[in-house]
Amino acid sequence: MFKTVRDAFKVKDIRDRIFYTLLMLVVVRIGCQLPLPNTQSENIAALTKNFSEGALGFFNAMTGGSFEQMSIFALNITPYITSSIIVQLLTIAIPKLEELQKDGEDGRKTINKITRILTIVLALLQSAATAISFGNRGLFGDVSTLTKKTFIIYVVIAVAAMTASSAFLMWLGENITEKGVGNGISIILLINIVARMPEDFANLYEQFVKSATSIGGKFLAAFIIAAVVVVVVAFVVLLQSAERRIPVQYSKKMQGRRLVGGSSSHIPLKVNTAGVIPIIFAQSLLMFPVVLIQLFKGATPAWTKYLTSSSWWKFTSANAKYSVGYIVYVLLVIGFAYFYTSITFNPMEVADNMKKQGGFIPGIRPGKPTEEYLNNILTYVIFIGAIALLIIATIPIAAAGIFNADVSFGGTSLIIVVGVVLETITNIESKMVVRNYKGLLSN
Repeated sequence: MFKTVRDAFKVKDIRDRIFYTLLMLVVVRIGCQLPLPNTQSENIAALTKNFSEGALGFFNAMTGGSFEQMSIFALNITPYITSSIIVQLLTIAIPKLEELQKDGEDGRKTINKITRILTIVLALLQSAATAISFGNRGLFGDVSTLTKKTFIIYVVIAVAAMTASSAFLMWLGENITEKGVGNGISIILLINIVARMPEDFANLYEQFVKSATSIGGKFLAAFIIAAVVVVVVAFVVLLQSAERRIPVQYSKKMQGRRLVGGSSSHIPLKVNTAGVIPIIFAQSLLMFPVVLIQLFKGATPAWTKYLTSSSWWKFTSANAKYSVGYIVYVLLVIGFAYFYTSITFNPMEVADNMKKQGGFIPGIRPGKPTEEYLNNILTYVIFIGAIALLIIATIPIAAAGIFNADVSFGGTSLIIVVGVVLETITNIESKMVVRNYKGLLSN
């Protein structure tokens, strides 16, 4: 990986792309520090002091802390991510969208346009809910001192700022994809998560290392923290690269007077077939009622602890019952893993394409038997991937519950970080390969 980055800086075109990406990320982080108009830092601090502990903690981590600071980038790219997931799900329910998805470049452009429009709609709804609910709780100052007209003006300005910033970040992400190193939206999400990590490690240091009473205890605490992080990252890398390869043989056929074909290949089935989506779906579904209550009522009733991950894995007599929510979370992750994979991978379509191209799995007849074989393979591969996801996601949850470790990033964040880094390195390598081919052709 380090060799790839070092070699990339030697190539002017790729070096310019890297510098352009870094410059855009600086713009993102500056925007995350700019407060919403007509707000005061003390009011924001009073409203958001418990965000890292509550149901909004995951959302705050995805926005790089900008939601907690109520900056103009408070929503960040979350409306775009949500709209992308919604459109992807709708392609299964709406035949017209499914046709567009299979319609090549033109269809992809149309789907991207629909995603952008939905992003603006979601940003408007989310920013309006945020501005009104937090405005009523003192975001713009004491509500009793504000006239109704002034309050409405402040809300409209805040909604316009948050919606415009979400649209700007969407445009920025697309520009990074086109003019930078690629994966623009993912890289913005990556920098948001990474920006919170120094504060988290500082909290861990204060809580476990600095508070240790002996030198040996300090070293032991630091070693355990470092070891857990290294093991989790290594496990994520292994999970992201693991795949089940299904061999495929293509039969020979006559083409003119020549006998062609007879090649062998494989179908790569990733163990983590659904990526991080099942965890995001499960957390979003559990957080939704809690977030609504926090936004519109402020105080949260006791039953919401069943849905809040910070209340799980606490085995005291008063809190043990709330870990039932973790069991629901496990079932949701496994269920969404199967559901999302069924959307993104169609065994019947793969079997039909193989049959049309003269391909077959050794020992398996083409057509229906191939489809059934792929379904059987998928059944246990998805389960293994879901369990691996749960292990990664559970480690931070268990650490927070048992040891009261205060961290904003969790297994989901680490999967996103590692996945984006690996994909970005792959993109840089592919651009270097393309450049080398162009150089050879020009010679």
